[in-house]
Amino acid sequence: MQVHNALNQLPAFKKAVITIGTFDGVHNGHKQVLHALTSTAQSLGGESVLITFDPHPRKIVSSAILGIRLLNTLEEKKQLLEKEGIDHLVVVPFTEKFANLSATEYIEEFLVAHFNPHTIIIGHDHQFGRNRQGDYALLAEKALQYGYALKEIPRQLLEDITISSTKIREHLSRADITAANKLLGYPFFFSGRVVHGNKIGRTLGYPTANLKIEDSEKIVPGNGIYAVFAKPEGANHLYKGMMSIGLRPTVDGKSRVIEVNIFEFDQEIYDQLLEVHMIAYLREEKKYDSLQGLIEQLGKDKQNSLHILQHY
Repeated sequence: MQVHNALNQLPAFKKAVITIGTFDGVHNGHKQVLHALTSTAQSLGGESVLITFDPHPRKIVSSAILGIRLLNTLEEKKQLLEKEGIDHLVVVPFTEKFANLSATEYIEEFLVAHFNPHTIIIGHDHQFGRNRQGDYALLAEKALQYGYALKEIPRQLLEDITISSTKIREHLSRADITAANKLLGYPFFFSGRVVHGNKIGRTLGYPTANLKIEDSEKIVPGNGIYAVFAKPEGANHLYKGMMSIGLRPTVDGKSRVIEVNIFEFDQEIYDQLLEVHMIAYLREEKKYDSLQGLIEQLGKDKQNSLHILQHY
């Protein structure tokens, strides 16, 4: 998959079959659209082109930006789309100038001028251009003039995609990682920068990597203890581990932290990125009467994690 970040440097696509969207999560519903995209391109002897935007359009056209919680960062989205057999991913900088293109300008100066599409695969509810004035009907009206075919994504599939995305976010917020992963079609994952903590885990016999998620829009699952796979920066395989998201009520209970205990791993990885794949929820946070009680529980958590991860 070739990734393009500048509209003025795009290649001349061969019989471009394009679709447009944020594709946040790249979940099972999205994959049906991606299959239609790639299979149509293959049948035509053309190239599949997915157009997405960065930053999220709502950050530019909506005042309610505080509510944005994304399932994927842009880099994670690239990683997931790479597996779907797409020929080209075009990341369009979504600016106020771009948002203010009229609907006709969007078709003529953006879609036709830069992509010369053979086929556009889009939903009936797709809206574009200034004040979202453009729609599927306008694309259909211009199809003969500009020589592209138009294929509609079924309404039911679009509704399923929206419902799935909402449900995934709800499951994650409730720490129901099993339900979220089922809808995603893969384990939910994120990357965090390893930062210095108070090193209490080390004194308990369970040293942890304290993570700082650098993308403020990335959704963080609900508090709890999880079985995870972890991949340190530069590593070529996943390590088994367990993770805590929460307030550490037995230790201090002052701030929400993300800590990962990586099994059979003793390297220093401060300031590096750690990729975490969440497999199962183990239990909720609990305050123990003593550190010894916490240590005993951590031992049980490790055994439970190993059992789950070995059979995953």
